Amino acid sequence: MSEFDLIKRLRNRGLISHITNEDNLSELIKKKSISLYCGFDPTDESLHIGHLLPLITLKRFQISGHTPIILIGGATSLIGDPSFKKKERIFNSNNDVDIWTKKISKQIARFVNFSCGKNSAVLLNNNIWFKNINILSFLRDVGKYFSINTMINRAAVKQRITRPDQGISFTEFSYNLLQAYDFFVLNKKYQVDLQIGGADQWGNISSGMHLIHRKSNKKVYGLTVPLLIQSNGIKFGKTESGTIWLDEKKTSPYKFYQFWMNIEDSNVYYFLKIFTFISMEEIKRREQNKHLQNQIVNDKSFLAKNITCLVHGKEQLLAVERITEFLFLRNITQIKESDFQQLKQDGIPFIIVNNIKDLQEALVLTSLAKSRTQAKNMIISNSISINTKKIGKNHIFNDQDKLFGKFTLLSRGKKNHSLLCW
Repeated sequence: MSEFDLIKRLRNRGLISHITNEDNLSELIKKKSISLYCGFDPTDESLHIGHLLPLITLKRFQISGHTPIILIGGATSLIGDPSFKKKERIFNSNNDVDIWTKKISKQIARFVNFSCGKNSAVLLNNNIWFKNINILSFLRDVGKYFSINTMINRAAVKQRITRPDQGISFTEFSYNLLQAYDFFVLNKKYQVDLQIGGADQWGNISSGMHLIHRKSNKKVYGLTVPLLIQSNGIKFGKTESGTIWLDEKKTSPYKFYQFWMNIEDSNVYYFLKIFTFISMEEIKRREQNKHLQNQIVNDKSFLAKNITCLVHGKEQLLAVERITEFLFLRNITQIKESDFQQLKQDGIPFIIVNNIKDLQEALVLTSLAKSRTQAKNMIISNSISINTKKIGKNHIFNDQDKLFGKFTLLSRGKKNHSLLCW
């Protein structure tokens, strides 16, 4: 390996929350290519943006010559990780877990390369070693290395125990041992030296390192990345409200793009550091110019395009750009019929109509106006558009208003839109 200091790069970009033996790990990965792993429990059919940082970090390690191992928690997902969850998870069926495993495996393939030669990513499922494990053997060979006192005092468990309305079941309490055993197996069979995960996984990662040290007397490492926190202080997760999914059927690429366009200005340059692969010099230059007119808006757009392309690909990014130009720049020339399906999915409000008498009725039905009188005043004041064209008088809808024979965009001003689906 080269003298390229990946750990220092990760540190400078704000991608490290916790790390063990930072100097030793840094020297190790300079000297040789290592195997590292990150686990993903298939507790839903899609990953979400809270998974982006671990995935991007795996990608950075692979680009630097290391081998990422993706561990799908086919077994552990049946239990559920209690880490910083307010209440116990709903148990999932084996059939659902199998279906979800296939779906999220495809999503992960967008970030790491499974066919790039000697450091191709490896996909494993912990059901391989858990499905036939004997409970007595597990308690004897693994459980004996863990102190109940230590496990109870972990922040994630303590949070649940101290709440009078929500305790923690033995099932969830045992999750920590299961993930620790994952690390042990991967170290023994696949020579994995490093586990990475979100900051909420630090307790589970530490348990894995402890088990390996006690059973094998080997030195391994742990690294966590920061959690992505919502404005209400809650981390983005599959069971939390406001989730932005990586599956385009659950969150359209347009809505995904708009999420990044609507982040707080104070987060723009931090997000450029952690979510993109552009140089720190380029980010610093952009930040120094943030006082210039439209600079922050342009940088948000740059961020949104980068992440949308990474997650959804170039073709979907082009669709998002067409929709954006259609809605905000009033460029109707490039819009495609498929783009309207994204708008219907979760881009803008829409109503299904058979026959509307006039524009005033449409404005009331779409809630762009509260009454026909208000609608009439809006039309007179020239604030209403049909398919980006201003309408200065009351309008009777005709076939020319129906794009692709079925869609009409109704707008009040620049930011309020509704779609008529005929």
